Amino acid sequence: MQERLLQILDRKDHWAWPWFAQGRVTLPRLLPHFQQEWEVYVRDFPILLARILGHRPPARVAEALATNIYEEQTGGISGSAAHPELFLRMMEGCGFSRADFAQVQLQPAARAYRDLLDKVSWGTPWVIGAAVLTIFVEGSAKERKELSEADEPQTDAQIAEAIQKHPLVRLHGVEPRFLELQRVHKKVEGGHRHDAWDGVLGNTGSAQQEAVAAAMEEALRLWLAYRDEVAAACGITK
Repeated sequence: MQERLLQILDRKDHWAWPWFAQGRVTLPRLLPHFQQEWEVYVRDFPILLARILGHRPPARVAEALATNIYEEQTGGISGSAAHPELFLRMMEGCGFSRADFAQVQLQPAARAYRDLLDKVSWGTPWVIGAAVLTIFVEGSAKERKELSEADEPQTDAQIAEAIQKHPLVRLHGVEPRFLELQRVHKKVEGGHRHDAWDGVLGNTGSAQQEAVAAAMEEALRLWLAYRDEVAAACGITK
């Protein structure tokens, strides 16, 4: 089951990523990308996780979810601030205003992807929503590598070095202090990855495996369409 889901995450890659990673798009043109990310899931991610918790999963899963929600909503574990707040501070560092994110309208593909996140977070069995939100949304095409490194937390020096190499800092000149969200993610997310996988794999019966994999595949399909749409909004073409 894990290998099947990892193979889905292996494909969570998009042809436009080099444009972002290599600084081939000016910072002002990236605003639609940030706006859609904010509206699709960044602002509401703690709420989406709370819906899963509301389905009363087993105690161990509930504890992991509650810990994740606490950090996402308050920054209480990392000693920072709510992750949506850290995102907005990063946007300010990029030269955008909070008003730019006050009334974002989702584009069609973004709406379809968000609708899926709402559907699985409200729906049952809870493990489907947990798979989509904690494995797919929080995961990436680098999941295999990150899982292998999750037991070896990065030092503060390593995190600082990684932030210096972040495209926003290295290519767009954003001050590193505005990337507190990246520092927090690197500091606390390793344990969350194992919690996510343990929660899903340990509670997916044989009768549910197809449904979980199908939901992950649907998330990937809608995510890729959403990223196509964002690329176009940023003026990126193949």
